[in-house]
Amino acid sequence: MSKLRHVEIASLPARLGSRRFRLIVAGQDVTMTAILALVGIALIVIANPLTNNVFFTSNNLTNLMRQMTTTGLLSLGMLFVILTGGIDLSVGSVVAFSAIFAAGSSVHWGLPVWLSFLLGITAGALWGFISGSLVAWFKLAPFVVTLAMMTTIRGLTYVYSEIAISTRTVPSFTALGSAVAFGIPISTMIMAVFFVLGAVFLNRTPLGRSTIAIGGNRDTVRLAGISVEKGITTAYIISGICSGVGGVLLGSRLGNIQPSLGNAFELDAIAACVIGGANLAGGKGTVRGTIIGVLILAVMNNLLSLRNVESYWQSVLKGVIIIAVVLLHSRSQKHG
Repeated sequence: MSKLRHVEIASLPARLGSRRFRLIVAGQDVTMTAILALVGIALIVIANPLTNNVFFTSNNLTNLMRQMTTTGLLSLGMLFVILTGGIDLSVGSVVAFSAIFAAGSSVHWGLPVWLSFLLGITAGALWGFISGSLVAWFKLAPFVVTLAMMTTIRGLTYVYSEIAISTRTVPSFTALGSAVAFGIPISTMIMAVFFVLGAVFLNRTPLGRSTIAIGGNRDTVRLAGISVEKGITTAYIISGICSGVGGVLLGSRLGNIQPSLGNAFELDAIAACVIGGANLAGGKGTVRGTIIGVLILAVMNNLLSLRNVESYWQSVLKGVIIIAVVLLHSRSQKHG
């Protein structure tokens, strides 16, 4: 095998190298991240001419950022769960419950908007805690648990309100979802803060690093004296919080909240994680890759919508892209 060649650049402390067409930065393989970044850039470059120069208009870019906010938050929470070797199919239902519960608290109960938002987010955290506890402490399969939670939470959402709740009569409720600062929606800034906190948590804290290790080898984690149950429960709580925040922000933006809100949102969250390089078997995935996955999905959906492509064809294309990316990751690992 040829020796790994390093190129040092004065302005960059990182070491770069290549091995079998692989890109190594500071000892880490970032080949797929680089490929995904190039795919995202290519999508952005071709989007403008394909949409008759509409893509780069301020209105469309603002809408794009708002649309990717909820998916981004759900994908971040999903990443934590996937890293432990689990899956969370309930995030779409949690979005609906948190949004309609927050709206009802403000409209029907007359609570302050900030308290209504906090209740919606707390509800999301509670659902995450229940799912995580069932998976971690009762050793139930994540797919079964979250599938059951998905239907249970959705049913309770309809129990709470069978009809849409309009928050138009409470302007302060919709203010956050429509607010813009320096040309960027406040909701997107909140999403960015969560991604930064998520990256710091995963890479800089013992509990975050143990989350990744749990998905890689649980027995090793146990032998190291780390509570696997605590790590798994924490991951689902984070997913619940992200879903709660995503639901509250989405409800604030829409102003008219249907109990059916969030249907199939979990599919986009899983897709973004997979596109970003997360391994559904656990132990592999990065916040950086998930961000790229969210961006690729958002640009693709926006581009197809501007081209008036039917929603079912969008689903077909999304499935093909996911399969293609999984194949790329598989081949990348085999030739690593």
